[in-house]
Amino acid sequence: MTTDGAPVSDASSNGNASSNGNATLNEIPLTTIDGKATSLAAFDGQVKLIVNVASRCGLAPQYEKLEAMQKLYADRGFTVLGFPSNQFLQELGTEEAIAEYCSTTWGISFPMFEKIKVNGRDAHPLYSELKKTPDAHGKAGRVKWNFEKFVITPDGQVHRFRPTTEPDDPAIIDVIEKALPAEA
Repeated sequence: MTTDGAPVSDASSNGNASSNGNATLNEIPLTTIDGKATSLAAFDGQVKLIVNVASRCGLAPQYEKLEAMQKLYADRGFTVLGFPSNQFLQELGTEEAIAEYCSTTWGISFPMFEKIKVNGRDAHPLYSELKKTPDAHGKAGRVKWNFEKFVITPDGQVHRFRPTTEPDDPAIIDVIEKALPAEA
């Protein structure tokens, strides 16, 4: 499979690491799937794989690989963060139904968040920022479908991978492993 993710720094044009861009992402208010207020700051210092998910999507089997990655890398400072979205009309109606589906069908242990919009005027502020990142083909902008992936490394680099790129694609794994501390 060809890769479609490319590293993009949200650093300023002087080439410094992005504390400003990362701080901005970290400050955006988020709500967990069970209604608790949080932000990406709760995951500061970790490699984050942010994914817009949908229970009734043909790509939903990617949940299995996302959970496997969570189990494999969590102890080294990695987390998957799932953001349900009904933007493409394939998500369940309530957060409770989504949480139950993810738990019973896929055994999901990674953090899940409230249902959001990823495109358009009412897009969640996190996705408004993430969508500025181009993919490997230089295309930024709208999320094309469910299971689009954004890897944010602790130094603020944002890497974008399109929906059909599997979570365990070598390009994604390479970004994650390079950003994680070496295994003990």
